[in-house]
Amino acid sequence: MSRIGNKHITLPAGVEVTVAEGNIVTVKGPKGELTRQFNAELTILIDGNVLTVTRPNDTKTIKMLHGTTRALLANMVEGVSQGFTRELEIIGVGYRANKQGDKVVLSLGYSHPIEIVAEPGIEIEVPSQTEIKISGIDKQRVGEVAANIRKFRQPEPYKGKGVRYKGEQVRRKEGKKAGK
Repeated sequence: MSRIGNKHITLPAGVEVTVAEGNIVTVKGPKGELTRQFNAELTILIDGNVLTVTRPNDTKTIKMLHGTTRALLANMVEGVSQGFTRELEIIGVGYRANKQGDKVVLSLGYSHPIEIVAEPGIEIEVPSQTEIKISGIDKQRVGEVAANIRKFRQPEPYKGKGVRYKGEQVRRKEGKKAGK
């Protein structure tokens, strides 16, 4: 039994949901609009300000899709009403980030600077030289952009230098011991 799939989604004020033929769901809110197509076997019902997802049978595939669909819908509703933010921090001597116009320039110890242009719907801010803030309405795209930036210089286990998520704990290793 899917406990997540059976939960109801209450729509906040200002959020409007429409379900078109073929289970194409459009969610409009104060921050923007998101559209996504879901499996046609699941039923998405709107009753006032409550959104529910029901499944026709208890096959394993439908059970898996039930919880996933409900979670994706909840993320869409939260995204258009509040938005999502992912924060990164840069640790290391000489590692920094700068905002130049519409692009972010990273200096991460390579022979060249890395330039990142934000895709439409994603906003990248640089509050300080060692912090990057990525925000948008689509949770998957915000996380993907943050993961791609982190991939340029992942935190290493000996000194902890690199790009990491804010609050991320990096497991540290002990270095080599001096000779006998």
